[in-house]
Amino acid sequence: QVQFVESGGGLVQPGGSLRLSCAASGFAFSEYSMNWYRQAPGKQREFVATITANGGSNYAYSEQGRFIVSRDNAKNTVYLEINNLKPEDTAVYYCMTNSAQFRAYWGQGTQVTVSS
Repeated sequence: QVQFVESGGGLVQPGGSLRLSCAASGFAFSEYSMNWYRQAPGKQREFVATITANGGSNYAYSEQGRFIVSRDNAKNTVYLEINNLKPEDTAVYYCMTNSAQFRAYWGQGTQVTVSS
């Protein structure tokens, strides 16, 4: 069964950092590019970052420099480190493969709230 379980979110003050995790199962994780998305209240889900099967990464233009995506294929886990958090980073963060194949299996996401 395909599953994505995100964790690591929380309430953080502006300027702080978080490392989000996404544990995936039910498919050949190491063969897929993995994406991070986020959805802020009242807004559509948006792309944040991607990491290829070989570890190459790319980011939404506005997020370059503050976001770092990585993966551990031995643990079937993808990570997103967010630095210098801003209130506008407040959102639910999700992971998903780059393929449309598993789009029916979105996880519950992990809430990131940036507030003083």
